[in-house]
Amino acid sequence: MTGAVELSPVAAGLAAALLFGVAGAAVGVYVVLRRMAFIGDALSHTVLPGVVLASLAGVSLAAGAAAAALVTAAGIGWLARRRALHEDTAIGVLFTAMFALGILLASGEFDPEELHHLLFGDLMRVTAADVGLLAVLAALVLGTLALLHKELELASFDPVYAEGIGVRTDRLRQALLALIALTVVAGLKVVGVLLTSALLVTPAAAASLLTRRLPAMMAIAAVLAAASGMAGLFLSIQLGVSSGAATVLVCTLGFGLAWLLRAAPLAFARGNRT
Repeated sequence: MTGAVELSPVAAGLAAALLFGVAGAAVGVYVVLRRMAFIGDALSHTVLPGVVLASLAGVSLAAGAAAAALVTAAGIGWLARRRALHEDTAIGVLFTAMFALGILLASGEFDPEELHHLLFGDLMRVTAADVGLLAVLAALVLGTLALLHKELELASFDPVYAEGIGVRTDRLRQALLALIALTVVAGLKVVGVLLTSALLVTPAAAASLLTRRLPAMMAIAAVLAAASGMAGLFLSIQLGVSSGAATVLVCTLGFGLAWLLRAAPLAFARGNRT
């Protein structure tokens, strides 16, 4: 017998949290190492007009989000190469304009409740089809990162040397921007447009406090992101709060604990020297 796989809302939410946690953590490590947090935040905001237009047209929200994010990523890369503006200035112009366009488009007949879920996410609204799409996006992101692992690692830790041995760092950066864009699309149903960048940056930032080894950093970030998603879903069910906001706050708590684990031995060592 064939047919679509059915998942309960809780099972679908848990699967989404795990898939996005792993993919987001892997990309997030490079975002943190390469100091691209602002770009991640910008891309998460710029998907809004694509999502709103897709919803109004009755087509896949993920397709609309991906189109908007990839166009923005290409625009950031193009402006950065022209050097007419500083990259952070170009990003600021693009992401505020795109986000404002999304709000403008949603201010008409768009369902306010749907807009709320797009902005802040809702793990209990994830469907089996969403999980399937998340699995495809996660596999694409992780597979590409595996193929580019050596070049990305080298360019992240020593970009000057990477360019010196022939690594095309501009193309590598454009590829990473595209991967960030796809990861942002994956995070829409998990934490929404406004909070996706938090799950890209916070788990990786916490992991970077505990280790400098890239595989270990990715593993720690993935565990923290996935655990935060599961905790956020649990809190949403038990307390009736936003699952996206709860996920981000749990993740931030994890960052605080990582900071304490790093700071405590240093404070103890200083105390022994005095």
